[in-house]
Amino acid sequence: MLGTSSRRRFLVASTALVCHAAVSTKADELPKSQIRATDGDPKEPDWKRRLTIRVGVKDADLNGTNEKVIQAACDYVTRMGGGTVQILPGVYTFRNSVYLPSNIRIVGSGPETILTKGPSESVDLTADSDWYDQQIKLAKSSAFRVGDGVVLFAKNPHNGSQEVIKRTLVAQSGNTFKLNNGLRKNLWLSGKPRCASVFPLLTSEYTSDVVIENLTIDGNGKENENLNGNYGGCIFLQDCNRYTFRNVETRNYNGDGISFQICHDVRVENCHSHDNANLGLHPGSGSQRPVIVGSRMENNTIGLFWCWGVRFGRAENNKMIGNRSYGISIGHNDTDNVMRNNLVKNSGQVGILFRDDSRGLDFWANRNLVENNKIINSGGESGVAIDIRGKTKDIAISNNQLSETRGAEMRVGIRIAAQTERIRIEGNEVTGFAQTIVRDA
Repeated sequence: MLGTSSRRRFLVASTALVCHAAVSTKADELPKSQIRATDGDPKEPDWKRRLTIRVGVKDADLNGTNEKVIQAACDYVTRMGGGTVQILPGVYTFRNSVYLPSNIRIVGSGPETILTKGPSESVDLTADSDWYDQQIKLAKSSAFRVGDGVVLFAKNPHNGSQEVIKRTLVAQSGNTFKLNNGLRKNLWLSGKPRCASVFPLLTSEYTSDVVIENLTIDGNGKENENLNGNYGGCIFLQDCNRYTFRNVETRNYNGDGISFQICHDVRVENCHSHDNANLGLHPGSGSQRPVIVGSRMENNTIGLFWCWGVRFGRAENNKMIGNRSYGISIGHNDTDNVMRNNLVKNSGQVGILFRDDSRGLDFWANRNLVENNKIINSGGESGVAIDIRGKTKDIAISNNQLSETRGAEMRVGIRIAAQTERIRIEGNEVTGFAQTIVRDA
């Protein structure tokens, strides 16, 4: 039996527990107040209307036909805390990139809103510039204007590597131009430096929470020199987060359609990237969790190119058709990705390629899933639908339809390199090939 002192302690503890339960219950039942806009707090209500600035050829808030009017609208909206830039029907010809800020939505009128650029020009430099300089001297200046976007190309005078420097011309005296930023690289005449008027049409660095939709971007590739997808494209992003591209057409760029490097949580939805010289979609180095859905990549060199260290991505319900080398290419440290319900058709060499990269201890594209895809007519007479190279491991190839309608010849459904490990092949339908599965000796 409990003594008087023990009973007293028991009753006090019990009462405290009951009171605590009552208080907890009442606290849980308290009504939740609505979020308010508070100075300095990034969380705010879901406003029904935000600031919208209309850009057009005429009868808009800002009128014009070049990148400057779109840039002005972006800057105005950003100064007001974010909102929408609506680009009305028209052809807008750029001499420089539009630099995208954070917290903005760019919306066009679909195929009636076309962003493009004029022909590129390339002129040699005629004076040495050191890495700390902020000016260059050209052999002639007639093709260039203050405000132009340019890329400076040269061989590094110390090791022979290629230098690529993106800048804007901001002031001029004769053939000498000031740049918006210092060179930070030596442009010596021994490295044959030159200045070219090439640039991505939409670009950004270190920004987030942007939506781009219902636009057509034409790179005018026939009149422009190539700009590598690590520096440009119809759209090029570097170190950005939470971008969404929806119903965007990117075409005819002498380089990539859409390229994003070290960018996380990028979503590409119902887009069409076609007839670009290099890559249709380029989830670039280090990009985490990209989602590519319902999109078409056609008539590029590679349709979808997973670059280096792209992880936890999804490519679903897309069409990769008529790409000159590969429909999909995946390789260097691209792990834990899903490729599902895609149509990969008429690829020039291989439908889906798992690249070989033997330069490190384990650089292969491990732990990826290829499921429920249709892969049709891949490569030439010795083409391969799915080619798994190097020491790739822990791959699942499940429930895909691989077919050849042009005759068996020497064509292979699935080719697996000798040093791969734990490649699971199950439930696939493979028809029309000379060999269904080939495992290298």
